[in-house]
Amino acid sequence: MFGDIARFLLNTVFTLFGAALLLRAWMQVVRMPPYNPVSNAVMQATNWIVLPLRKILPGGKIDWASILAAFIASLVYVVLMVVLAGVDPMLMAPMLLLVAVLTVIKWALNLIIWMTILMALLSWLNPQSPAMPLLYQITAPFLDPLRRILPRLGGIDLSPILLFVIVQVLLMVVTRVAVSMTLFGI
Repeated sequence: MFGDIARFLLNTVFTLFGAALLLRAWMQVVRMPPYNPVSNAVMQATNWIVLPLRKILPGGKIDWASILAAFIASLVYVVLMVVLAGVDPMLMAPMLLLVAVLTVIKWALNLIIWMTILMALLSWLNPQSPAMPLLYQITAPFLDPLRRILPRLGGIDLSPILLFVIVQVLLMVVTRVAVSMTLFGI
């Protein structure tokens, strides 16, 4: 029972932190204004690890420091999960690097799902919400190509549903590969 609770807590904390790091990198790609309250909160939560890495990896269009920080966080997470499973992480060292990459991909896919669901809910419940421009800007690179393919049915945008299905399938594939490599879930 203690192991299950520890795995749940590790998964929750590291997934949220990893998603914040990836969101930080994505906000830079979509040129999100830094004075936005959400941007500001993400920056404050992740500055402690990203700013020192920026000295090694200077920024550009892609925030490599945030991506490296997400990889480091995922590596720590995977090692802790292996230790909780009672396996020596040194026996699986090369494989753990690949599982850490898969974990970052899983976090990114989960982030896409969360942002899409939040945007869809807000568009129905409160389309005038101050968060809508932010969510639209973050999800537009994923939804706009789908909007060009799918017709609007009576004013209903089906692109979030299609994106959700695509990302869920990708999550299943990534999770299956990671589980087959480590014999436990990430």
